[in-house]
Amino acid sequence: MVEGSMTQGAGQGPVGETPTVRDFRVPAYMNRPDPQGDGSEPYAQGTDRYAESAQVYTERHAEAPAPVRAAYPAVPQTPHAQAGEALGEPEGYTPTQRDLPVIGAQATAGAQPAAEGLGPLYVVGDVHGYLDQLVAALREQGLVDADTHWAAGNARLWFLGDFTDRGPDGIGVIDLVMRLSAEAAAAGGYCKALMGNHELLLLGAKRFGDTPVNSGAGTATFQAAWLLNGGQKSDMDRLQDVHLQWMSRLDAIVEEDSHLLVHSDTTAYLDYGDTIEAVNDTIHEIINRNDADECWDVFRKFTKRFAFRDQSGPEAVRELLSVFGGNRIVHGHSPIPYLLGDVGSEDGEDSAGPVVDGPHIYADRLAVAMDGGVTMAGKLLVHRVPFPA
Repeated sequence: MVEGSMTQGAGQGPVGETPTVRDFRVPAYMNRPDPQGDGSEPYAQGTDRYAESAQVYTERHAEAPAPVRAAYPAVPQTPHAQAGEALGEPEGYTPTQRDLPVIGAQATAGAQPAAEGLGPLYVVGDVHGYLDQLVAALREQGLVDADTHWAAGNARLWFLGDFTDRGPDGIGVIDLVMRLSAEAAAAGGYCKALMGNHELLLLGAKRFGDTPVNSGAGTATFQAAWLLNGGQKSDMDRLQDVHLQWMSRLDAIVEEDSHLLVHSDTTAYLDYGDTIEAVNDTIHEIINRNDADECWDVFRKFTKRFAFRDQSGPEAVRELLSVFGGNRIVHGHSPIPYLLGDVGSEDGEDSAGPVVDGPHIYADRLAVAMDGGVTMAGKLLVHRVPFPA
């Protein structure tokens, strides 16, 4: 496991990048083994966990830097739940079952006519607030047009999680993904997202702040962990209930076209159930019970990594596939340079940064890594499925 210090106090100053190798790391206590590991949380049945909008979402906030606001067109603003309001459905917020079309959604600018069936599948690695790089990668694949509106008709797009922290505009990234979800649905496709450990971290920092949690290695808090892991004050200032609602309903694991999509390269998903539905229901239940210790435990398990990297990696992948289905696992979370051992030096002597050309296929070609290390001057990856055999 990679352990050690990270950039301290990230997020204290103005909006900016947090570009060192060290700020990738997580505190040592987050990589400790699960003391119980019994997956004993009850499963919630029939939970409507996946929230997807039937409207075009929020206009970027006035606090956003002027260059960012100018680079992307504004969208009509919809009402939000007031700050401090009990978590319910914000006005204009329309959750749907994961695979149902949005009913009554009006076509949005740039949306293409609906096509028969579903189109090609694309996956996106960790974004971490790098909005400019995300837009450039989506345009390169023809998924959005010059005005950042959905341009891919009935294509399918899955984000693998980690939208915020370390980079300059995490809330801008979430706003874009939420808007594209509405536009893609109106065009007959879809744009969806998985829960990453940084979504759990931001939710915890907002809900629980400095409330002590049982970390398994002494006292910890979500607020301290969020700052330690590159939390940006500008993201917290702009975070609204509509963003919290959206994040809290994200799935943790899905199967698409025989590819098992997850955020983290860990077997910890097995702790929450023996089917995809059970895992997603259990995690959703835990998050929405608002128990700080329970949420921390999910967050801690989602920070685990490298389960597929070493000699036992192929067997770990096969175990997940045998339980949840699929022929290959696709994940984010662990940057490809770390998986390859190509991380440069921590003292900054290697200024060129890691070279990432595309997804990393490993573990007897059963696993595909999609975190290109954008926080380490790597590359934000958007790739069409299937991957090379």
